[in-house]
Amino acid sequence: MPIEKFTTLISTAYPLPIENVDTDQIIPARFLKATTKDGFGDNLFADWRYNKDGSPKEDFVLNKPEYQGSKILVAGKNFGSGSSREHAAWAVQGYGLRAVVSSFFADIFKNNALNNGVLPVQVSEEFLQKIFAEIEKDPKTEIEINLEKQTITLKATGESEGFEINSYKKDCMLNGFDDIDYLLNMKDEIAEFEKKLPSFN
Repeated sequence: MPIEKFTTLISTAYPLPIENVDTDQIIPARFLKATTKDGFGDNLFADWRYNKDGSPKEDFVLNKPEYQGSKILVAGKNFGSGSSREHAAWAVQGYGLRAVVSSFFADIFKNNALNNGVLPVQVSEEFLQKIFAEIEKDPKTEIEINLEKQTITLKATGESEGFEINSYKKDCMLNGFDDIDYLLNMKDEIAEFEKKLPSFN
């Protein structure tokens, strides 16, 4: 599945003010047998989202009607800790989320997310709490994430904060490239470089 380009995203958000959400909570281990990305979004936060009989838990944020259609997840500190399973990023992407906002991400989850077209936006704890407060006041409050400018803005108040991203990963996200696409896009430059290399024949 091709990665969708990420430029500017304006969306409401699912608030999940829980710290230390690990990859087993994002996608429980029993769902890891599959080797393709298909269907993982259905099991995102499965143990929090569904009752044992498979019915949705009405009080879980992903099941609340006021947040439906959001493209952003706002989570507590230390999101994506635990094992290195890429399936966690598959589940987030498969659910239709384009960005996760937190005050801290586990490095492996951050890289897996970027490789799967999900932008991890790390903000200060103070700004994170402002986002949660605005969503609590109005579930339809919108957040703007501008990747080119590396800014995240609360549309209701105009408050904004910058975020960091690796320049290579930023370029990939802006263009909708994975690592292979990036190299293929540079094939002409690579060919020219190879022509300049000395021959050892």
